[in-house]
Amino acid sequence: MEFWKHIPAHIDPSLITIGSFEIRYYGLMYLVAFFITYRLVLYRIKDEGLGFTKETIQDIFIWLILGLLIGARLGYILIYNFAYYSAHPLMIIFPFDVAGGFRYVGISGMSYHGGAIGVVVAALLFCGRRGITFWKLADLFAAALPLGYTFGRIGNFLNGELYGRA
Repeated sequence: MEFWKHIPAHIDPSLITIGSFEIRYYGLMYLVAFFITYRLVLYRIKDEGLGFTKETIQDIFIWLILGLLIGARLGYILIYNFAYYSAHPLMIIFPFDVAGGFRYVGISGMSYHGGAIGVVVAALLFCGRRGITFWKLADLFAAALPLGYTFGRIGNFLNGELYGRA
């Protein structure tokens, strides 16, 4: 029974590694979440006739994905590691370590709280520019978001984080 307590320690967060190039489950789960949410929203506008076009949905997805990524990154920086990033502001967006050579280290750190705020801000801005009622758009996405969130949590688990305790 002790094995179950240590499963996350045995999961490799990389799906594929070729040299310094890696495809990680966490990023893959983001893509799966975006794709499934997109397909479900398209299904709803086709099936329920909610008054949105496919092009509008594609546009809002660009805004929402950017809002999510920017908000999640800024949320992590402000909530969890402000002291470090205020001393190293270039590391907010620069994925390379130049101390003692030049090596790729990636960009790590995303916050759910910041991502949620970023999505809401992006949706409000989009709705304001397009003259769309925010609550109508929120209603369209409400059914699909929990499934997208589920894949994010699966990504966290496969990344060896946020798995809870035995």
